[in-house]
Amino acid sequence: MSNSSSITQFLLLAFADTRELQLLHFGLFLGIYLAALLANGLIITTIACDHCLHTPMYFFLLNISFLDLGSISTTLPKSMANSLWDNRVISYWGCVAQVFFLFLCATSEFSLLTVMSYDRYVAICKPLHYGTLMGSRACVHMAAAAWGSGFLTTLLHTASTFSLPLCQGNAVDQFFCEIPQILKLSCSGSFLRKAGLLILSCFLAFVCFMFIVLSYVQIFRAVLRIPSQQGRHKAFSTCLPHLAVVSLFISTAMFAYLKPPSISSPVLDLVVAVLYSVVPPAVNPLIYSMRNKELKDALRKLFE
Repeated sequence: MSNSSSITQFLLLAFADTRELQLLHFGLFLGIYLAALLANGLIITTIACDHCLHTPMYFFLLNISFLDLGSISTTLPKSMANSLWDNRVISYWGCVAQVFFLFLCATSEFSLLTVMSYDRYVAICKPLHYGTLMGSRACVHMAAAAWGSGFLTTLLHTASTFSLPLCQGNAVDQFFCEIPQILKLSCSGSFLRKAGLLILSCFLAFVCFMFIVLSYVQIFRAVLRIPSQQGRHKAFSTCLPHLAVVSLFISTAMFAYLKPPSISSPVLDLVVAVLYSVVPPAVNPLIYSMRNKELKDALRKLFE
């Protein structure tokens, strides 16, 4: 049995054993990765270049696009390289970096989605105070708080995870280094540390989740009181994409981290990991731009 001090590398899960399937996996992930880079890059460029989009909602959306690029760039390139070169190895510090940056992007994005729900609440429920409550300085402070809280939480989780003694070998049953899979390699005597990490994560996620829920309860109550159908449609068109992204993010992440061990299997773990780490960064730009006339108009102007 090995411990964490003697481990210099980890072995990631291989998608396939045959060369043809490895190349198929490489091509599929390459297509998804390029699509995510293009879509998020277009949103970042459009928001940065169009002064009409220099508003709080698009400022937070720009931050989320950066985080989506960061999260998908943390997992896919290494997995694609391993499939292309028929390799499973990732260095110890490479694994630490994957855990750190993926968790940083996820926690910071969840914090920003929470801030965006507050932005929508103020815009719809307190429109006369919007300019005061959501000024440029306030938005920068909120974004900095989201990134800062994500960084501190990630630092704590990464340090706690990799300070545990690893007694169950170095084979990670996932195509990237993931905290639950690293914890499976730790010694049985570290149960209290594992439980503490889980409780802290669940508490922080629950606080953000309840804030989002309460914000949208107030938003929908206000929207239903709007007399004109056009006004209700405009309000819903700015809220529903955000709500869809939040739902996709929370449902996949909760299932990945809180599913009972009795239903856990390598195939199910792999599918869930793809759903929460690969799908959202690729489809978020599509969700946000589908019902957003301002963003679509700005994209058209960018190519004219």
